[in-house]
Amino acid sequence: MNIHELLSRYAAGQRDFSRLNLIAARLRNANLRNVNFNGANLTSANLSCSNLSGADFRNATLGNVDFSHSNLTGADFTGAVLIGANLTHADLTSANLSKANLDRANLEQACLDQTALAAVGTAEGIA
Repeated sequence: MNIHELLSRYAAGQRDFSRLNLIAARLRNANLRNVNFNGANLTSANLSCSNLSGADFRNATLGNVDFSHSNLTGADFTGAVLIGANLTHADLTSANLSKANLDRANLEQACLDQTALAAVGTAEGIA
C-alpha cells in the first residue's frame, strides 16, 4: 500500500493499518487520529507535525521515525522499537511507552505528563 492509498482509506473511515510496511513514508502534517499501526514497520518515516492522538503503535518498528512536534496524546507504544526516533517537542501526554525501546531516541522538550514509562529499554538495559 502506498501513502496516497493509506490516506484515502483513512479518509473513508478505515483505521486498521496493522502490520503495514511503510518504510520511509512521508506523512508530515498528517491527521491520523486513532490509527492502528500495531506491528507496522514505519522505519525512517516522517510523521512530524502530525495528529496521531490515540494511535496504536504497539510492537511497531519505529526506528529513526520523525515524530517531532506531533500530537501523540494517548498513543500506545507498548513494546515498540523507537531506536533513534525523534520525539522533540512531541506531546506524549497520557501515552504508553511501557516496554518500548527508546535507545538513542530524542525526547528533548517532549511533554511526558502522565506518560507510562514502565520497563522502558535503552542501550544500558531497562530503565
